[in-house]
Amino acid sequence: MKILVIGKGGREHALVYAVHQSKRVKKIYAAPGNIGMKDMAELVNISDSDIEGLTAFAKQEGIDLTIVGPEHTLSLGVVDAFQKEGLKIFGPTKDAAQVETSKDFAKGIMSKYGIPTAAYATFDHYDAAVRYVTKQGVPIVIKEDGLKAGKGVTVAYEKEEALQALEAAFAIADNRVVIEECLVGFEFSLICFVHDELVIPMEIAQDHKCAYDGDRGPNTGGMGVYSPVKRITPQIIEEALETVMKPMARAMVKEGHPFTGFLYGGLMLTENGVKTIEFNARFGDPEAEVILLRLKTDICDVIENIMAGSKTELEWDEDTVLGVVMASTGYPASSTKDAVITGSDDTDGYVFHMGTAEKDGQLVTAGGRVLLVTAKAPTLEEAYDKAYDDVAKIKSDHLFYRTDIGKKDMEAL
Repeated sequence: MKILVIGKGGREHALVYAVHQSKRVKKIYAAPGNIGMKDMAELVNISDSDIEGLTAFAKQEGIDLTIVGPEHTLSLGVVDAFQKEGLKIFGPTKDAAQVETSKDFAKGIMSKYGIPTAAYATFDHYDAAVRYVTKQGVPIVIKEDGLKAGKGVTVAYEKEEALQALEAAFAIADNRVVIEECLVGFEFSLICFVHDELVIPMEIAQDHKCAYDGDRGPNTGGMGVYSPVKRITPQIIEEALETVMKPMARAMVKEGHPFTGFLYGGLMLTENGVKTIEFNARFGDPEAEVILLRLKTDICDVIENIMAGSKTELEWDEDTVLGVVMASTGYPASSTKDAVITGSDDTDGYVFHMGTAEKDGQLVTAGGRVLLVTAKAPTLEEAYDKAYDDVAKIKSDHLFYRTDIGKKDMEAL
């Protein structure tokens, strides 16, 4: 098989890693890819926004299967374009990707089909949104409607904070805002292979969204992750599947937007059961990196089988994998470029590249989140220790990281 992976971040690095484990795969291309993938895939200088160029390349090279990483590529209709040319591609159409590209769309589906989630209202105008916040009180959650790269969400504990978030959101032309009840509980991510109503769950993970220790600071694309999650029992996972993931897949079929691809459920275990925070139309990042390190089943088999309508039993490594994001100083407000990084080849665990480049023979920063340092061990505590031992080996004047990834789950039991 010849496989094309679209994207350039840590998630796509993880997808390339997983595909590379397949004995069926003869050649992997990554468009545009990153420097961390170069030993496993041929990097193709085509932007992940260039739908016409990606389609032409897949036709020219006779690609057997394309796997889409980024949400913005899906939002541009890459799946629709590939399908029009008869090319096999794993990902949702532009319409189906609305589960992520429009929070209002996703909330409407959940409301219509009784999928548990926070109470909400959607607003097009600042004044109406302010009246709603004033009536509901705080804490309250302010979400900008469209794609925000894991950001664009404010959990406001003071009214002034909520009003500032609304001002910032409505300063953007034609922006819409979803205002939600603030759920309280333990967050986790459940990602499934999905094709129409067929749903195959992966192992769960927990991401750490806030920039700083103790879940403080602004929301980010994710600062660290681990899998499995001790606090989330098989019974809770079954509840999430039966009340959230499977109903959403069925609802999308009924609504005329059947979903194919990685359906991401951002979930919260509350005192009233599992509730949905959000859906994404693609693999989570950094969840992909730790989940795919644990997957023992051939990912190409799973994807081809589910697209043909059959289910594959997944086999998993029982060890815990923990990953720590090393991000640019100033992230998420800003990022750095060309800051030299050393020591990434000296780690014991696998290092995924999220925002790096090569300059004058040296590894340098090229984005907000730069590296994900992973470690695998029999327990969460051991994985934590190993990961942070490796983080200490990596040096740069322009990187920071959280020091508490996985700590809440250690304290829970």
